[in-house]
Amino acid sequence: MNGNWRLSSQLAWRFRRSRGQSGFTSFISASSTVGIALGCCVMILLLSVMNGFERELKDRLLAVLPHGELLAVAPEGISDWRRQLEQLQEDSRVAYVAPVTKMAAMLQSAGKMNAVQVTGIDPGFTRPSRISLMTDPQQWQQFELQPNGILLGRGIMKKLGVEVGQKVQLLMPQQSDSQSFKPPKSVWFDVVGAAGIGGELIDNHLALVHLSKASEILGVTSGAQGLEFGFADPFRAPFLMRELGMAFEQYVYISDWTRTHGHLYQDIKLVRAVVYLVLTLLIAVACFNIVSTLVMAVNEKRREIAMLKTMGAKDNLIIRAFMLQGLFNGLIGTAFGVSAGLLLAWQLSFLAKALERLAGITLLSGDIYFIDFLPSQIHLTDVVVTTCIALGLSTVATLYPAIKAARIEPAKVLGH
Repeated sequence: MNGNWRLSSQLAWRFRRSRGQSGFTSFISASSTVGIALGCCVMILLLSVMNGFERELKDRLLAVLPHGELLAVAPEGISDWRRQLEQLQEDSRVAYVAPVTKMAAMLQSAGKMNAVQVTGIDPGFTRPSRISLMTDPQQWQQFELQPNGILLGRGIMKKLGVEVGQKVQLLMPQQSDSQSFKPPKSVWFDVVGAAGIGGELIDNHLALVHLSKASEILGVTSGAQGLEFGFADPFRAPFLMRELGMAFEQYVYISDWTRTHGHLYQDIKLVRAVVYLVLTLLIAVACFNIVSTLVMAVNEKRREIAMLKTMGAKDNLIIRAFMLQGLFNGLIGTAFGVSAGLLLAWQLSFLAKALERLAGITLLSGDIYFIDFLPSQIHLTDVVVTTCIALGLSTVATLYPAIKAARIEPAKVLGH
């Protein structure tokens, strides 16, 4: 058996390196190899970029944003929230729990106004990792010491022209018992620092105040309107929040990050699926050139095949020889493509920065996106899947020409 495979591989290599092969056949063979290499390279590169965005989404954005929230239906807020918080912290799936009070308001300064999402937080329950990602440590200390302080998103400060140390006015809408609107409640705050993680969607509406102050403004007598959660696996947040919300002692509104910022993750998954589909088709088109190459090779080697069969070569030997000849193209293209893709993905962030400096352009603006660089992360699974797709399609492409070669009848060929 090993001898048959050895003979098949020798025949395949001789057929591939034959000097009698036409220049057009050689060109088609080279184009199939280049096409497979290009498809493998681009697939690994783009999948690595998607992996990088997913990593940054988890390590940067989801390290700051809560993974889920339970907000009380009752205007009094969460009753006995400290006891509830201690009980929930015993759940091994929960990484952290913190009290929170949220409200929508308008922020005014020097005649300019901007809508904000005000979040009341307790500095004692805030994770150090969240602080380091959101704001300067010195500004955070000022926020802790000043009960009337406010941390504003960098986008808001830029829009309103506000600087640290200035005062801003927060306007809260009010509604009377008769369902008619009253003049908005006005509260003044001292700007103690800037906060944010990058991206207009968050930084242009972010405002952090003390939990006690927010609860006082909103009339939450229990001290906390709700609880925010973080999980070891943020992608299980929808399932876990539903379970925790249904088991909670009072009526609450259930929310998780996939409802507020889930479009980012959905976009990544959609692009990943499109990349797989489009580049698999690209590799498949390149493999069709293998079919053309082998069909022309079979026509050129009809006499040699007929002579081999008259010498006792079996059909299986001929089939294996031409399948291996086509697979050589697939193997070479896959090897070069995967190697180039891994090298480019490994140095992608550096290459993107170099391109920005050279061309004077910005690929990802930190003012719009939550990152200002092109991320990349190589997953072994993507490399294996890409390799299997390329080699699998290359193998399928060799079947028809190889079977056609085995069906050559020596008497008809040599008789002429």
